[in-house]
Amino acid sequence: MFSKTCEYAIKAVLYIATQSLNNTRVKIGDVAENTGSPEAFTAKILSTLTKHNMLHSLKGPYGGFEIEEKKMKQIKISEIVYAIDGDAIYNGCGLGLDKCNALKPCPMHDKFVKIRSELKKMLETTTIHELATKIKTGKSILIR
Repeated sequence: MFSKTCEYAIKAVLYIATQSLNNTRVKIGDVAENTGSPEAFTAKILSTLTKHNMLHSLKGPYGGFEIEEKKMKQIKISEIVYAIDGDAIYNGCGLGLDKCNALKPCPMHDKFVKIRSELKKMLETTTIHELATKIKTGKSILIR
């Protein structure tokens, strides 16, 4: 459903958020290790998310990545998806057909439109804080 890059980005943000709830900044290597993402790839993802003002980055020996709790409560998962993948998840054919549309639908078109709409609603109403809190309290897991 999400691109691999987007999966890594969501996991990275959630990991950083859980650590930020403990007032801890995290280094790229720590994020990579705890999300299963290659370190160089993680650096690129975190750079993109920092440019989109989702993460705060501090350089130096006491630096790292963090997210203010106030910001966690504002940022929706859809913003991460859009920063990494654009709106591709909301468009296109469920079967990958180029010419599928409302006038010439594939066999799954109508059902897929409904699912995509529900997915969009869920991503636009779910905050980083909501998911990070579930991880921190043990109600959810982030690491396989």
